[in-house]
Amino acid sequence: MANYLASIFGTEQDKVNCSFYYKIGACRHGDRCSRKHVKPSYSQTILLPNLYQNPAYDPKNKMNASQLQNHFDAFYEDFWCEMCKYGELEEVVVCDNNNDHLIGNVYARFKYEDSAQKACDALNSRWYAARPIYCELSPVTDFREACCRLNSGEGCVRGGFCNFIHRKEPSPELERELELSTKKWLKMRGRDERSVSRSPSPEPTRKRY
Repeated sequence: MANYLASIFGTEQDKVNCSFYYKIGACRHGDRCSRKHVKPSYSQTILLPNLYQNPAYDPKNKMNASQLQNHFDAFYEDFWCEMCKYGELEEVVVCDNNNDHLIGNVYARFKYEDSAQKACDALNSRWYAARPIYCELSPVTDFREACCRLNSGEGCVRGGFCNFIHRKEPSPELERELELSTKKWLKMRGRDERSVSRSPSPEPTRKRY
């Protein structure tokens, strides 16, 4: 029985634990969910709910598509470089959803669990864009399961209200820049995690809007 329960943990067959929370780190029912949201004691991934304030969802927004992308690129670069202060970063995922439990959510997946814990502890006492940051460890380890598979194909009929992550992508140019600068930074300091944590992280170069 124990082996069976372990095998279905966090799946749709699990009638006790919420599969959406396990896959995505967020659930539309929140605290009212009939199934348990088991918060991890340790994880490589942190979640910062509602961190990215997308101007596209502001009724007074007057930015065009190019300006919106530049705004996001500046945020993404700033966030990436900031997370590098806590350890070796593997992935950043920003939600482009417009539903209450996913809007503006930002995930950061580190190579090491202690880096994620260090970031979580530090960020909970910080502010960003004049708003307090809330950060928690997330159960998400595989974003292929968390992201909507239709969003990158013909399009998801639910749009921004989908309960799976619609991933907001930085420009290809920025992705290449961050990849190269991070590789260079790691090469200069070696692969020792303690060395990475103590060393200055890459600096953002884009204008913050």
